[in-house]
Amino acid sequence: MSRTRRLTLALPPWLAHALRAQRGPVPWSAVTRGALSAGPLLLVAVQAGRTSLGVVAAIAAMLAGINDRPGSRRASVRRLGVPALGGALGMLIGTYAGQQTGAVVLTVILTLVGLVAGGISAIGPVASAFGTQLLVGSAIGAGMPLPEAGWQRALAFLAGAGWLVVLRLVLPTPGSLAGDFRFDGERKAVAGVYDAVAELLDAVGGPQAMRRRAALTAALDHAQDALTGPRLRRYASSSAERRLHAQYAAALPLAEAATALAWAGEALSERASEGPRRLAAAVRGNTHTGPLPAPTRSAPALRALDDALLHAAEVFDQGRGGDLHTRSRTLRDRTRSAFGAAGREYGLRVALCFGASAAIAQVLHKGQWYGQHDHWYWLPATAVFLVKPDLGPLVSRVLNRAAGTVLGAVLFAGFAAVLPHPDGLIALVALSGALIPVATRHFAAQTAVVTVLVLALVMVGGEAQASMGRIGETLLACAIVLMVGHLTMPGQKGGGVRGRLTAASEAAYAYLTHVLSEADTPRIGTSGTPSDHRATRWTLRREAYRTLAEARSAITLAAHELPALARHTEGADEVADLLERLVDTTTACAVHLDDTGRVDARHTERLAALLDQLDGPGARLGVRLPRAPLAG
Repeated sequence: MSRTRRLTLALPPWLAHALRAQRGPVPWSAVTRGALSAGPLLLVAVQAGRTSLGVVAAIAAMLAGINDRPGSRRASVRRLGVPALGGALGMLIGTYAGQQTGAVVLTVILTLVGLVAGGISAIGPVASAFGTQLLVGSAIGAGMPLPEAGWQRALAFLAGAGWLVVLRLVLPTPGSLAGDFRFDGERKAVAGVYDAVAELLDAVGGPQAMRRRAALTAALDHAQDALTGPRLRRYASSSAERRLHAQYAAALPLAEAATALAWAGEALSERASEGPRRLAAAVRGNTHTGPLPAPTRSAPALRALDDALLHAAEVFDQGRGGDLHTRSRTLRDRTRSAFGAAGREYGLRVALCFGASAAIAQVLHKGQWYGQHDHWYWLPATAVFLVKPDLGPLVSRVLNRAAGTVLGAVLFAGFAAVLPHPDGLIALVALSGALIPVATRHFAAQTAVVTVLVLALVMVGGEAQASMGRIGETLLACAIVLMVGHLTMPGQKGGGVRGRLTAASEAAYAYLTHVLSEADTPRIGTSGTPSDHRATRWTLRREAYRTLAEARSAITLAAHELPALARHTEGADEVADLLERLVDTTTACAVHLDDTGRVDARHTERLAALLDQLDGPGARLGVRLPRAPLAG
């Protein structure tokens, strides 16, 4: 174990998280897009004499760059475009509210916007990004002194984000020209699922099996997201697209069989993982599968694995996969997330932080605390990022934001002293845009790069160098968010964790109930076509594991809060562990049911024991646990 790793383990969780950074290869494609986004947009606007609109477009491109993560091209349209719509809407609301109302009414409006945006953010990652840009756009629209009308600002914001979307769709990524250019992200994601199946099979019977099963869930989640982008044709998709959907669908029974083998815990021969690896290579290279080595058929799960390989070999290139990538969440589920315990708690905290920071900033501005710098909107915009729980635990966010802002402000002060204006600052904007995809691995690094970029934009827009003011406003925002984050809200604290666990338990019980009702349904036939029951089962299984993974992420974040906040979610890990074992056992039961046509007593006893064990910790934590029948 490295010295850095030992030091991190020795620190308290809330401090250890602040020092932790993601690892991985440099995303050169995203770096290229970042270099070609905000800087060139600003340069064109300056040359055209519309610097203020160029600043707005560059801000939108910067925010889109923060959301420019690995994935498929088509999924990026939603991941980048939907938040940009929120930012443009925020520009309209903020501009007209700032122009037509006084400070008190404006503060009330911004507080209400914060309440709505906070509730929306509880739905999921894209909705959270939408809420963030809605709030940032509202603050900038209300406070940034621009000569243009609100609709012009909104169009400039959309143009800035839209430019990055165009770059994402048009520019090739490494290796994309070897196959179908349009689907390089989808191919990589689906191939990753087959690789994850192979790695799980290699780990069966060993200490890494459960970790590999979690990695398989993550790979399936990533592939599911990659395939949910808009179809290239509205009514009839291309053959390459249908083939990718079929390849994803063929991975679901393989993942099911591999999970059942991991549950049984008996080590397998190396031959078992060769077939999935060949399938992964075929997806990645966009080639035919060739002959697949069959595993032994000495147990139900091994027979299921063999059947799944035969099924994949038969339909792999035929494009008969259906839409099994679609999540089963309904509009009702999303609405419940926004207005449930998590949405209410998050919405109230966002509203308080956003409204209080806007009010304090306007008071300070009127009292001329800002001197000649007319940018009171910085304070509420900073609070938006600090109050977002999906960016890390509260103290970790505050520490990293403060450190990153100080570093970025000091760096910019040095650059501003030596760079020519405006050309040197525009080049600095381009460089910062290129660094954002790398800096997103750590919140402090991201904050430092964004601080340099924003200060450069403000200076190009005609204001004086404002590094010290940026540091002061960030520290004030940190204090506001820390105070609001520890306030007692109506209802129970830790609503986000409880909401995620409740969703995970409902998905797990829905999956269990469906499996127990399958006893009289036919098995997959020799044609390789799944029955409707099995297609539904695989969709429910995906939703169960996916909601569990989301709950795990929320639990991990909550565990790294200060003890005063972390204690409100104590016992959540135990509930998640039990739910995970319940879903694993249900999967093993489903595979056995396919092979024998009945539910085995061993599975029934294990399921009953897990359901009984869930009652205690679930009740203590306040998680709603539905009951499922054990006869089907």
